[in-house]
This record gives sequence, C-alpha cells and structure tokens, in this order.
Amino acid sequence: MENLPHARITAAKSSYAVRRVDLQDCTFLSSADYKPQAGDLVLARVTRIGSHGRIELPNGRKAMLHVGDEIILAYGNRYAPDQYESYVPENLEACHMVAAGGIASKAVSWHNKLSGPTEIEPVGVLCRSNGHPVNLNAYALPTLAGPMPSVVLGVFGTSMNSGKTATAAALVRGFALSGYRVGALKITGTAAGGDPWLMRDSGASEVLDFTDAGMATTFGVPLDTLVASTRNLLRTLSRSNCDLAVVEIADGLFQDETRQIAESKLIQSAFDGVVFASGDALGAVAGAKQLCDLGYNVLAISGALLRSPLAAREAAENLGLPAYDLSAFHEGEKVSQIMDSVLSPRYAATG
Repeated sequence: MENLPHARITAAKSSYAVRRVDLQDCTFLSSADYKPQAGDLVLARVTRIGSHGRIELPNGRKAMLHVGDEIILAYGNRYAPDQYESYVPENLEACHMVAAGGIASKAVSWHNKLSGPTEIEPVGVLCRSNGHPVNLNAYALPTLAGPMPSVVLGVFGTSMNSGKTATAAALVRGFALSGYRVGALKITGTAAGGDPWLMRDSGASEVLDFTDAGMATTFGVPLDTLVASTRNLLRTLSRSNCDLAVVEIADGLFQDETRQIAESKLIQSAFDGVVFASGDALGAVAGAKQLCDLGYNVLAISGALLRSPLAAREAAENLGLPAYDLSAFHEGEKVSQIMDSVLSPRYAATG
C-alpha cells in the first residue's frame, strides 16, 4: 500500500465509467496480491494501443491515448459480439481496456474486424484511507420507495447494433414532442456516454443508466441485482417528475442477462408495452413472438430492418404488428396509437 498523491490522480485520464466516483476518496494505491472485483477502480498504464485508441472522459470527450499514459478504469466483464468478450482477471496481471468508456478486463475473444484490444498494465487498485478498494457500488444512487412513471415502454432487440438505441431515442423524441416529460433509462450493457447523451439530445428530461446503480457493466451480474436496480432507477425517474419512461435493454434475447430480464415477471409487470428492434425480418418475427409468448404487450417492430421497406413489410405481415421507422415515432398520431395500445389493456383489466 502506498500513498497516492492527488496530483497523480488528476493527471491520469479518468474514464466515463468512474464518473460518479469522488476521486478525492482515492488516497492509496495497492499493488498487493489481490483478486479484483467488478466495479473496482484501477490505475493502469497503457502498454500497447489496440482498437481503442481513445478513452471517453466523464465529460464525453474522447481523449487520445498514448503508450505510457496512466488511466483510471473500472474492472468489469464485457459481452459484445461486435466487440469483445472479456472477464475480470484473477489478479492484477496485465490485461486490456475493452471499452472506450473505461473497462479493465481480460479479453478472450473479439470480432475479426478489430485489430485486438488495447493492452494495459495495472499499477494498482485505488483504495480509501482505510485500505479498502474504491468500488463503483459505493456511489450508486440511493434506494427509493414510491411509484414508477405512469407509463413504461421497453425496447428489446435481436442483437447489438440492431437499432435499439436509435429506436429508444425516437420514442423519447416523439413523446417529448407530444408534451410528455420523458425519462430515459438503459438498464444493461457496458459503460459509455454516447447513448445517455443521445437520449438527452432527443428530449429526455432525465437520463439514467446502470452506472448510476453502481455497475460498470452488467455481464455476469445476478438477475435479482438487475431487477432491483431497474425498478429503483424507474422510481428515481418518477421522483424527477417523469410521467413516461423509455427503457433500453442491451444486446439480444439470446444474451443471458437479457434473456433473464425478459423472463422476469417483475420486469414484465413494470413494462406497459415494448418495441422490438431487429436487423432482418426473420429476427423481428422470432423475437417479437418470443416476447408475446412471455406475456409482453408488443406494440411495434422497428430498428435497422426499417431501412428496407420490403423487409419491414415482410415482417409486419407475418406478425400482424405495425413496423415503424424512426421518423414515424415522432408523429403525434403514432404516439396516440401507442398510448391507446398501452392504456387499452388497463381499461380492460379494470372492467
């Protein structure tokens, strides 16, 4: 254990993943034999530049990386079919920065479009004055009691890059234009600022994600933790006077945490309706039917599929559901139709 001058902390490039942490709490550096835990902060030195040549700072700027730079990351697992599969290492061995948002992890596989991961050498885990490692979970938003937003809409998809985020942003924009105070929430994934800022730019009054619940990533996080954090973040949006929430779930229905979330009755009970994003007709039909079978109120299909009018029509005809491109969600008529589809089951249930 060694003293960590604050000047060294401020000179290091701190990542988006650790933005909630008060770095003045980091007063010691430990390089002892230690098995890092997901969410632990680590001061690391860049030893080779790979596919991630920049690091996303807490303010969103993508700072250039150089060999020898000291950076502040959070340990975490990553599941990204178009990027990396990686896991928290067993010790403070050399590993990788597997996401620009600031994730330290041991990459075991990656998409062949990538040049390979950026390599890092941990200098040590950041610790408090009592010697305990600094972990993101200590900076999570407080647990609240109370209601969730009056209407909660979910966005599921077939996979990474199927158009979920763009669909969620379009929903946010449409409801904001129609006068709703919209909250946006991403409940799973890997720490990155781009999605939250897109939601803010689209008109969301309040934006939260899983990092606000004390997680750098959600791959490998137990279902009960994910469910509890989702419901608490929804209550937090409601406390901010959001009357409608749009919730994005990362990755596709085959990804383990996404599958478990989709099957959770506590998540189903929180969602009034969902939109399913897909890149092709077959995926749209299979995914939407799976959600229907689980009991979700599937409102429409969208996503990258809508780049092809023919493919969109193919899926819509096989599902009996509307297929909306992004601009359609901005139309007041479509917003009204979605609200009718959400509210009708409530009226039916109350007789």
